Amino acid sequence: MGPLSGLKVVEFGAIGPGPFCAMLLADLGATVIRLDRTQDAGLGVKRDLRFDITKRNRPAIPLDLKAPADRDFALDLVAGADGLIEGFRPGAMERLGLGPEDCFAVNPALVYGRMTGWGQTGPLSRTVGHDINYLALSGALSMIGSKAEGPAIPLNLVSDLGGGALYLAFGMLAAMHHARETGEGQVVDAAILDGVGSLLTTFRGFRASGLWVDDYESNFIDGGAPWYACYKTRDGKYISVGAVERKFYAELLDGMGLDASYLDRQMDKESWPEQKRVFAQIFDRKTRDEWDAIFAGREACYAPVLDMDEALAHPQVTERDSVVELDGIAQTAPAPRFSKSQPETPRPPSALDPDLAARMRARGWAALTTA
Repeated sequence: MGPLSGLKVVEFGAIGPGPFCAMLLADLGATVIRLDRTQDAGLGVKRDLRFDITKRNRPAIPLDLKAPADRDFALDLVAGADGLIEGFRPGAMERLGLGPEDCFAVNPALVYGRMTGWGQTGPLSRTVGHDINYLALSGALSMIGSKAEGPAIPLNLVSDLGGGALYLAFGMLAAMHHARETGEGQVVDAAILDGVGSLLTTFRGFRASGLWVDDYESNFIDGGAPWYACYKTRDGKYISVGAVERKFYAELLDGMGLDASYLDRQMDKESWPEQKRVFAQIFDRKTRDEWDAIFAGREACYAPVLDMDEALAHPQVTERDSVVELDGIAQTAPAPRFSKSQPETPRPPSALDPDLAARMRARGWAALTTA
């Protein structure tokens, strides 16, 4: 089931974008086996396994990769795999005897996915960092924020997950296609810094053309424009508006009770601060639910800012069956959708299973891929 059914991937347990990439592949039908440390990595964040949702949909085996027998077992799994995911500092896998050359020796068609923040080369390649650092150095953090507060942190959605996990998954699938065509494996060097830089492509064009200035809340989609912003409502909640096109902006103004003079000044950047103050005053007069009712059915590019529970309960989400509940935890179903190879319902995160190691030593991948 799922469009990636038949692919086999070995995941070396890590944190952040590596596990998220492995989840994406497993969600879409790939058979993924997670090889985790036998000792606690000391990450400082303690939670029950069922809450570690990015570990869903794949079994896990405890291994001490410094032990020759466990290292050899890992290589046995790699020999039968299509892909490998690792997220350690450059050189770590080589020191364990599990670097690209070691793995290509047993599987020349292997796609070796390497997930780092800075990349495998360059002056920062062996330097520690986290998503906020990669976002900062990419230039993206200089574009997200407010005049009053400076940079705003967009969780780790943009860097770890967008610039990291998604680019690793994309790169590995591209390399697997190449391997199937040629029989040649290769390394996929996925750096979060590179991925975020790629995500900034459109904005590079905006800046070069003069359509973007380097100042917070001074551009049309960074909160500078009154018609592309969030506003607080009377009950302390928030709404969002994104009426970029003129016809949608006209609908927004009509719902707010503003006249056509605002439509004529849509692109008058000098008046944006004053217009935003007017918008803020108007949206503060009613509750979020009242604004929802006013804009229901209008093509005004309006949406309430929902909290996490509200989002999972919204009809647009529930009617698409976009929510699954695994072990009591509500979460988003696999995405995107497919018309002919719909993935199965995900399985909850699996605990480390020493018995599975014994079965796989005896039967290899067949212990997972056959009943």
